[in-house]
Amino acid sequence: MSVKRDQPWIIRTYAGHSTAAASNALYRSNLAKGQTGLSVAFDLPTQTGYDPDDALSRGEVGKVGVPVAHLGDMRRLFADIPLERMNTSMTINATAAWLLSLYVAAGDEQGADRAKLNGTTQNDIIKEYLSRGTYVFPPAPSMRLTTDMIAWTYQHMPKWNPMNVCSYHLQEAGATPVQELAYALATAVCVLDGMKASGAIPAAEFPAAVGRISFFVNAGMRFITEIAKMRAFTALWDEILESRYGIEDPKMRRFRYGVQVNSLGLTEPQPENNVSRILIEMLAVVLSKNARARAVQLPAWNEALGLPRPWDQQWSLRMQQIMAFETDLLEHEDIFDGSRVMDAKVEGLKAEAREELARIDAMGGAIAAVESGYMKRALVESNTRRLSGIEAGEQTVVGVNKFTETEPSPLAAGADGGILTVPEHVEPEAIEALKAWRDQRDAKAVAAALADLRAAASEGRNIMEPSIAAAKAGVTTGEWGRTLRDVFGEYRAPTGVGAAASAGIGEIEAVRAAVDAVSERLGRRIKFLVGKPGLDGHSNGAEQIAVRARDCGMEVVYEGIRLTPAEIVNAALEESVHIIGLSILSGSHVPLVRDVIARMRASGLDDVPLVVGGIIPPDDAATLKALGVAAVYTPKDFQLTDIMADVVRIVDQGTAVAA
Repeated sequence: MSVKRDQPWIIRTYAGHSTAAASNALYRSNLAKGQTGLSVAFDLPTQTGYDPDDALSRGEVGKVGVPVAHLGDMRRLFADIPLERMNTSMTINATAAWLLSLYVAAGDEQGADRAKLNGTTQNDIIKEYLSRGTYVFPPAPSMRLTTDMIAWTYQHMPKWNPMNVCSYHLQEAGATPVQELAYALATAVCVLDGMKASGAIPAAEFPAAVGRISFFVNAGMRFITEIAKMRAFTALWDEILESRYGIEDPKMRRFRYGVQVNSLGLTEPQPENNVSRILIEMLAVVLSKNARARAVQLPAWNEALGLPRPWDQQWSLRMQQIMAFETDLLEHEDIFDGSRVMDAKVEGLKAEAREELARIDAMGGAIAAVESGYMKRALVESNTRRLSGIEAGEQTVVGVNKFTETEPSPLAAGADGGILTVPEHVEPEAIEALKAWRDQRDAKAVAAALADLRAAASEGRNIMEPSIAAAKAGVTTGEWGRTLRDVFGEYRAPTGVGAAASAGIGEIEAVRAAVDAVSERLGRRIKFLVGKPGLDGHSNGAEQIAVRARDCGMEVVYEGIRLTPAEIVNAALEESVHIIGLSILSGSHVPLVRDVIARMRASGLDDVPLVVGGIIPPDDAATLKALGVAAVYTPKDFQLTDIMADVVRIVDQGTAVAA
C-alpha cells in the first residue's frame, strides 16, 4: 500500500553579492540544482535607501548582498528567470515598497501577469528598530508604508505576501523564546490594527488579507524548545486572530512561516561543527507536521568566517533535499501530538508569551514599546545573559569554550580561506554604472516621477503606484529614499545600552581595579568610544562591548548605528576619548578603517589607539594591523572581560608612550 507524501516545503538559499549579473548567475545555478524558490539578499545601501556613490555607502556596496540601484539592476538580477513562475522572497524592510516596485516593473517588462507574481517581502520594520538596524523613517510613516503595500498587493498581487513578520533577528539579538513569540506577535497585532484603522481593506475582505500575512522565524540549538516554540506560535496566532479579530475561517488563521536557521550560533573555531548545528536546527522546523515551515533556507557552514561560496551553498541545499526526498518525514502525521512533555513545554511558553503580550499591550502596543526603549533594553539584557553564560562555561559551545583541541580544518584551507570575497573593484564599477544610468535617462520624466512621489507621501496617497512609475522612469534607490526622508524625516532608535543590566563575568573586579589605576594616572576616567561606521546595523556586539566597558568602570560613548567615519572622528575629538573601538560585521572593515585612520591622522588623533571587531578573515586582520590598528577581535574572542582588560592595557601603553 503506497503512502501519500506531503509536498515538501519551498527550498531556498539566501543569496546575493557583488553585482546583479553575478547574483543572477548564482540564482540560475542554484535553481538548476533543485532549489525551488529564490531568497534575495540585498546590500546595505539598497536596504537603507542609498545609492552606491553616497558617502554612507563607502565600503558597503555588494558586500552582504546584491546592489540594486535602479530598474536596470533589477532587470539584470532576474534575467532569464521567469518571474511569473517563481516564488521570490526578498529580505527588505525600510525600502520594501521601492524594491517591490522595481520587481513589479521588471515583471511588467517580462510580460508577467501581476496577479500571478508569487513571493514575499520581509517588510517588518519594528524588528529593525530592535535588532538589525536597517530602518530609515520613524515608526508611524514606516507602518504607513507597510499598510500601503498590504492594501496594494491585496488588490493587484493576491498571491504575494506583503508583510513577513520577522522574529529571526530578534533571536539573533538575544531574544529568549518567550520574547521571540511575544515581540513578533505584538508586531503582527500592530500591523493588523493599522490595517483596520486605515480602512484600506474592506471589512468583509479583511480575513482574506490577513491570510497573506506570513512570518519569518529562527531556530536555534535548544532542539525541544524550538519545536515547542513553533507549535506555540501556531496556536497563539490562531488564538489571536479568532479572539481579537473575529476571523472564523481556520484557513485564514494558519500560521504561515518561512525559516532560516540560526546564524548567531555558528562558530568561527572548528567551523566544520556548524554542519551538525544547521541540520539539528532544521529538524526543529520540519519534524512537527502541524507547525512545519512553508519555506526553509539554511546558512552555510562558513558564514561565521565570511561570504559562502557556491559549493558551500550547495551543501546546505543538499541537506534540505536529503531530508525532504530520502527520509519518510513527509509520510506521517504529527509525531508530537499527544506528547505530555511537548504539550507541557508548549503550554508553558504560551502562558509566558501571553503575559508579555499583555504587558506590551498595556504600554500602547509594539510601537510604544519600541519608542520607550523597553523592548530594546530587554533584548540587550537577555543577550548579555546569553553571552555571560558562554563566558562562564554554563552554556557549552563545542569548539569555543569546551573541547577546543582541534586539527586544522581542510575546509578552510586554500588561497581563498574557505570563503568568497567581493573584489574591491565592484564598488567603483557600480558608481560608474550608476553615472551612466543617470546620463541616459529622461531627466524630465525622473523629475516628474519624483514630484508625484513626494506629493503622494505628503498627501497620504498610497505610495505604490507612484513608486512603480518612478521605477519605470529611471529613478534610483537613493533618490526614492531621499525624497521620502525629506517628507517623513529620519529616526534613531534607542540603543538599549544606557539602562541595560549586565552580569559580572570572569576577572571583572581585576579589570575594574586596572581601570581605576589607569584612570587615576590619566587624571580622569578612561573614555572609550564604541563606533558603528557605515550601514551595518547589526549592533549586538557593539552594545555588549559598551555595556561591559561601562560595568568595568570606563566612561563609554556609544551613539548607535550608521555613522560616517567623519562623524566618528569628530565625536572622538569632541569627547577627548582615550581609545576608539569600531564594530563592523558587513565585510567593509578594510575601506572603512582606512578612512577612519586617515581622518584621525588629519585631526591630530595619531596617539589615540584604534581597535576593531567583526567577522574579519586572518589576511584582513593583518592588513588592519599594518594600517595601525592596535588589536582585532573576531567571534572567537567571546570573553568580553578579557577584551576589556586588553583595552585597558592598550590605553595604558599608549598614554605611557605619549607621556
